[in-house]
Amino acid sequence: MSLWSRIVNAFRPRRVSREIDEELQSHIDEALERGRDAVEVRRAFGPVLQRREESRDVRILSWLHSLRADSVFGWRQIVKTKVASTAAVLSLALAIGACTSAFRLIDALLLRPLPIASPERLYAVAFEGTGVDGKLMTYDSSSYPMFRRMAEAVRQDGESIAVSYADRADLTYGSDLEMERAYLQFVSGSMFPVFGLRPAAGRLFTANDDAAPGANPVAVVSYDYWSRRFGRDPKTIGRTFHMAGSVYEIVGVTERPFTGTETGTMTEVFIPMAMKGAAALANANNYWMRTLVALRPGVAAAPVADKLRAVFRVMQEEQASMSPAPGVWRPGQIPPKDKLLFEPASSGRSNLQREYRVAITALAALVMMVLLIACANVANLKMAQTAARAREMALRISIGAGQWRLVQLVLIESAWLALLATAIGAAFAFWSAPFIINKINSPQNPARLSLPADWRVLAFGLVLALAVTVLFGIAPALRASSVKPASALKSGADPHARRRLMHGLVALQCAFCLVVNFVAGLFVTSFDRLSHQPTGFSAARILNLEATSFHPQPPSAWNEVAEHLRATPGVEGAALTLWPMMSGESNVSPVSVHGGQPFAMLSDILNVTPGWFGLMRIPLLDGRDFRPEESGPQVAIVNQTFARQYLEGANPIGKSFELETSKGRLTVPIVGSVPDTRSRDKLRFPIRPTAYFPYRTVDAQGAIQPRGRGTFVVRTASANPLALASMLRQEVPRARPEIRVNNIRSQVEIEESLTVRERMLAMLALFFAVVALALAGVGLYGVLDYSVQLQRREIGIRMAIGAPAATIARSVTRDVFAMVAAGAVAGLALGMTSARYIENLLFQVRANDWVRLTLPSLTILAAAAVAAVPAVIRAVRVDPVKALRAD
Repeated sequence: MSLWSRIVNAFRPRRVSREIDEELQSHIDEALERGRDAVEVRRAFGPVLQRREESRDVRILSWLHSLRADSVFGWRQIVKTKVASTAAVLSLALAIGACTSAFRLIDALLLRPLPIASPERLYAVAFEGTGVDGKLMTYDSSSYPMFRRMAEAVRQDGESIAVSYADRADLTYGSDLEMERAYLQFVSGSMFPVFGLRPAAGRLFTANDDAAPGANPVAVVSYDYWSRRFGRDPKTIGRTFHMAGSVYEIVGVTERPFTGTETGTMTEVFIPMAMKGAAALANANNYWMRTLVALRPGVAAAPVADKLRAVFRVMQEEQASMSPAPGVWRPGQIPPKDKLLFEPASSGRSNLQREYRVAITALAALVMMVLLIACANVANLKMAQTAARAREMALRISIGAGQWRLVQLVLIESAWLALLATAIGAAFAFWSAPFIINKINSPQNPARLSLPADWRVLAFGLVLALAVTVLFGIAPALRASSVKPASALKSGADPHARRRLMHGLVALQCAFCLVVNFVAGLFVTSFDRLSHQPTGFSAARILNLEATSFHPQPPSAWNEVAEHLRATPGVEGAALTLWPMMSGESNVSPVSVHGGQPFAMLSDILNVTPGWFGLMRIPLLDGRDFRPEESGPQVAIVNQTFARQYLEGANPIGKSFELETSKGRLTVPIVGSVPDTRSRDKLRFPIRPTAYFPYRTVDAQGAIQPRGRGTFVVRTASANPLALASMLRQEVPRARPEIRVNNIRSQVEIEESLTVRERMLAMLALFFAVVALALAGVGLYGVLDYSVQLQRREIGIRMAIGAPAATIARSVTRDVFAMVAAGAVAGLALGMTSARYIENLLFQVRANDWVRLTLPSLTILAAAAVAAVPAVIRAVRVDPVKALRAD
């Protein structure tokens, strides 16, 4: 019989049995028709059951048949114990779903290769140096002249590609009133050919498009943007848009999967690198782009890295020689001690990857611990069920079942639970992964990751289901296969031996549960302390209207709009600055005093109009505010850190400092002093020395400089400033039609966006801590309840001879609580060890703080006490007469 027929017959056993019986009977009938005696025929034919089994083995794959039979029996067992099975499936589903969701995020952000030709040969140039906090930091910013020198050094080894950071740019397809924002990236003209990409429509860039600065104002849009913005209209090719005073023509659309090299940001518009502007392309101290290298086939990365490091060392020496004093470097120059890294970039390169790599890995570790807790929980449940089925297992062994067959039987039941949990967990992961992405989004820089449910996710789910089956199923399966028929049928098995493994699993659950709670406490405390960092100003009711003009406007035009906004109903006050506080933008300059050398620490520079300090509720400590007729940088107001750093803590009023400008040093008198306020978006770092200049500025010849951008800072009468956003957006062009609002953000929104990562970690870690605690509590309850069942006769004897309730409770809980204590100790040790790996994610919290150590321990003990209450009540209510009579 063919193999396929035997496989098919394994799934229709009744039909095969009927056919075998009919065939056997036909042989007997044929013998009887020939006149043979019926008894003699039966004797000659042999045992019918044996002949049936022999025929079955010929027609059916026996191992497949046994697998099918055990699957049917396992499903019936699950249906038979609906409550216990439902609890097991739901607990596993939550853990498996969380694991799958974590894998989808890690895969999309860190593992999934770019949809380009040979992504494994793509590398990125990065740099490692010391940050302002004294810790090592990695960054990948390059200047265009640096890129050109490095590209020339490795020309024989690979193709170098320059890509800018993907930033939101203001585009206009129609009139000035139709301004919109899109993620835009400047790229080398050779990028698309090197990546092996083809156009979905039109054409893509070539090296000729990037040959001369400003010569080819063309653009390529992504397939996603083409679909959302233009509905895949073929007439999009040839359309033009305005950006930064230039007109660009759309010449092509990329293939559907490709959305740029900045993972987490879907680039919508690509512009040739040569269109960035001559100033940016020539400035060796302007770091605004990344350097990628696509190695040629057969070229190793190590020799290329050595060549790049040699070039980098030469550039460092050149820059060090340009410093105004030993140990001091100008703005934008790379500190001399930084070193070059050459890192794989097959999955792209982005700030989101760098910022969230450790955070998502830490969450994945927490999720794995929750999964292990769930597996230990279900393993204990299966151990209890297996012990309750000891007589069944003994009977199976007595009638000839082998040890492997019993292992298979229990493992298949476990596999049913794992598959059901995986199916439910997949639905949970389908919802939770985008939910987490939304939680790491800031309104101004939303993350967009591709989360397809493809073969990678499917393979991970299947492997995870298999691993889970083994994790929680192998111990019960081995226990079931080791049953001794004689002792099991006489109820002579040692109940204490049954509980040892269960108690070990309890200790494991408690250890992992404590680690999850310990780490969650660190994350929650870090978020609380970081989000309550003092800023030095009041963010309540502040609305920032970021505006731009196609042509720079004089300060009088900007002030005219501010005056109009002050007269608008619902507005308490309005002032001007270049960008919102803590928005991520900054301007720095070296400062010197008394004609000395510039200080190594640079000063932050902010331009504001008179009244801005009062609007932001920043009090003047001494001196005065700016006057309308004053211009920057002719006078300045400084913060306290500025006075301490540069003026040795003296009263700054009446003193002056020297500012480094392109025209040389300029002496600036100080007219006011204010408290320290946070202007940067770095909550973890101390406030830097800050000098405030008037918004109106003059050049070296004393001429007033026009501005092409500014931010109107508005304090509203309403507690919800965003309620006025739409109206204020229309009021700005009503005052001056040439000025348009391109972005509106409340100050509270900006500050909340700075703790997105910490908020996500705290929220998810706290959720996993609650889940882990609930799972551990349920597991403890199951073990204690089973212990009471096993000790029922012993408890009855103790109560019959007068043992008090406290003694009974102690005997029931003693071993389990010892395991809880052992698990807590192990968990504390593991938690303190793991804290070293997440140190960069923490803020002003120490892992060895006694509060951080005590709280999770007390939480575990409290959960154990609550879980023990039902079992203790059941134990002390045992009726000695019924317990002894039952045995």
